[in-house]
Amino acid sequence: MHELATPLAVVCHDAGATNLILAWLKAWKGGAVRAYMQGPAAVLWRRTFPDIPLCESLDSALDGAASLVSGTGWATELEHVARVRAKSQGIHTVAVLDHWVNYPQRFERGGQVQWPDELWVADEYALRLADAVLPGIPVRQFENLYLKAQVECVRPAPGKGTLLYVLEPVRQTWGKDVEGEFQALDFALAHLDSLSPSGVHQILLRPHPSEDPEKYQDYLARDARVRMDCSVDISDALSCADLVVGVESFALILALAVGRPVYSSLPPWAPALRLPHAGIQQIRHRIAS
Repeated sequence: MHELATPLAVVCHDAGATNLILAWLKAWKGGAVRAYMQGPAAVLWRRTFPDIPLCESLDSALDGAASLVSGTGWATELEHVARVRAKSQGIHTVAVLDHWVNYPQRFERGGQVQWPDELWVADEYALRLADAVLPGIPVRQFENLYLKAQVECVRPAPGKGTLLYVLEPVRQTWGKDVEGEFQALDFALAHLDSLSPSGVHQILLRPHPSEDPEKYQDYLARDARVRMDCSVDISDALSCADLVVGVESFALILALAVGRPVYSSLPPWAPALRLPHAGIQQIRHRIAS
């Protein structure tokens, strides 16, 4: 980040890329930063930099900026619009890829494609994937300082039979009439016996930053073991867990890094798991063997 021309505009909405960018900014000793955030990103910015106010608009963040660093989230058009406007103003654009799926689609909205001048990633899997599916765009890999900081805060597994389920919007129904996130959660809850020989005694549901926790309240009434996880940081949630389950969340990678057993809850009728990391077990494979 120290090589970017300043003033630096930073524009984000979703939590994934925001976490990476904020960790890099904390370690950066550069010049002026003009940040414009919406949604979960705004909450994270105010928590991380409470003394640095956000810009009031996207235009004010870009006004006079020499470089733009933006996320590549699904839940908004904000970052796409930021790259379009920055390009029209001759501002150097950087897009941060925080996951391992749907790379080309992250740069298209309404049939309009806007590529960044360069891509930033935080591990070798994303580097190889970006090079393969987005040829011609320079890709740079930096240390995942967010993951490093979270891993350092995670305590040893408590040994109480606690399962942490990390929720996420799937945005697919896999040919059924129920949203994929509910199908995956139901599938995992139906096969708890295959995950822990000593039994699962408590189930923590951790909402995705982009979702309303009320969406999952019915599960609390179905099973007395289920409750919502309200931890601010994922490291606190992982500290309470003996095993971690989810669909394709980044939190599964964090769980791997701290040595927790990790399972994907994709049901048998869902597509293949897209996370490339070794060590993620699939519940559907365990029950089929």
